[in-house]
This record gives sequence, structure tokens and C-alpha cells, in this order.
Amino acid sequence: LQMPMAAQSVLLGGHVRVGLEDNLYLDKGVFASNAQLVERAAGIITRLGARAVTPMDARRMLGLRNPHE
Repeated sequence: LQMPMAAQSVLLGGHVRVGLEDNLYLDKGVFASNAQLVERAAGIITRLGARAVTPMDARRMLGLRNPHE
């Protein structure tokens, strides 16, 4: 259910967060990697006319400092 919820969030003007902390599967019975989950979510976001942000953009939006500074 993670990807349908991600799509709904984008449609309602919200943000999306994905990862193995929330979901272990790419498809029913198919284990995912974080990279696969991010790729799938980014594809959904793009097809819905929104854009995925970089980690740096997300930090800026949330008012977090760059951990590399």
C-alpha cells in the first residue's frame, strides 16, 4: 500500500517518504531495496506532474542543516 498512498499524497499536495523502515516489499512477495523503492516512488511522482527533490532540497525545505558542513 505504500505506493498508492504516495500517489494520493502527491495528488493532495503533500510530500512522500519511502524506505525499508516503512515497507519491505517492491511487489507482493518481492523484497525491495531502498533504491528500488525510491525509484518507483520518483516515477510515480514524475508521472503525476510533480518532482522529486534531492536530499539537500529536502533539508532546506525542512530547515535542517547540512550534516556535511
